[in-house]
Amino acid sequence: MTKQELDLGGVIVATTLAFKADSSAPAGLAVDYDRFAAHCDWLINNGCRGVGPNGSLGEYSSLTDQERRKVVQVAVEAVGGRGLVVAGVHAVGWHQARQWAGYAKADGADAVLLLPPTIYRANEPEVIEHYQRVAEVGLPIMAYNNPFDTKVDLTPPMIARLAEIPEVVAVKEFSGDIRRVLEIKELCDIDVIAGADDLLFEALVAGADGWFAGYPNAFPREAVEIYDLVKAGKIPEALELYTQLVTVFRWDSRTEFVQAIKLSMDIAGGSYGGPTRPPRGPLSAEQQACVRAGTMKALDYLASRSL
Repeated sequence: MTKQELDLGGVIVATTLAFKADSSAPAGLAVDYDRFAAHCDWLINNGCRGVGPNGSLGEYSSLTDQERRKVVQVAVEAVGGRGLVVAGVHAVGWHQARQWAGYAKADGADAVLLLPPTIYRANEPEVIEHYQRVAEVGLPIMAYNNPFDTKVDLTPPMIARLAEIPEVVAVKEFSGDIRRVLEIKELCDIDVIAGADDLLFEALVAGADGWFAGYPNAFPREAVEIYDLVKAGKIPEALELYTQLVTVFRWDSRTEFVQAIKLSMDIAGGSYGGPTRPPRGPLSAEQQACVRAGTMKALDYLASRSL
C-alpha cells in the first residue's frame, strides 16, 4: 500500500480549551466554545500551521463525550481550511480510539494524534494492533510517544514497525532523548515532530520536520519565527530568540503544564487561558510566581526587540 501523504511542516498547536462558570456543568465549568473558536482563529492568523484539539493540553480526559466531539467540530469550522486540524483520539483501547477517529473523520479533521493505549501498559503486539485498528478509519495518524504518561515507550525500532502502516505518517516525539530524531529517520520513512517545547530548537537542528507545540498557545508568532529561522538556516538568530523563551517553555514538560500555559496566555494577553477542570487544580503561589517570571522575561525581551 502507498504511504499516505500529509505536510506537517510548521507549528501545529496543541490547543488549550477555554471554560466558563456554569453551575450545571461538570465541576461548575462549561466549555466556552466561542472563546475556543476565537483562539483557533487567532493561532492561524498568527502563522501557525494548524491546531490540535483534544490533546492532554486540551483536557480531553475531563470532557464529556458530547463536549469532546464538539471541540473538534468547532476547531474545524474556526480553521476553515486555512490550516490543519489534527484531532487527539487517545483512549484506553483501540475500539474507543477508533470510534473517536471515526468521529474526527466525519467532522472534517485532517489527521489524528494517537497515543498508545492509555492507563494500561500495553506490550508491543498490543501497541501495533492499537494503531492498525485505528488506521482502518483511513485518516493519517501522528503517533505520540509520551512514555511518562502512558508508561509505554515507542522506541525507534517500534516506530519503524508502526511506520509500515500506511496511515502512520509521523511521530510526535516526547521522550526527551534528542538522539532519537536521527535514529528514527535512519530506520524508517516517517516525519519526526518535535513534541517538547524545551527541546524544540535542538530537535529542529537535528532534523525534526515539524513542531506539535504547547507554549505557542501564548506565543504563536514567536514560535513560528523560531521554526522558520531554523529551517532557513539562520541558527544564531533562532537560538537567541529561543533562549529568551525557553525558561517558560520548560513548563511544557512539567506535570502542571496545562495550568502554566493557561496562566502565560492570560499574562501575555493575546488569547484567553482561564481555569482548568479537575483533576487539575490551580498552581501554588510559588508555581504562579515562577511561571509569571518566565513569561515576563519573554515579554520584556519581545518588547525590547520592537524598540
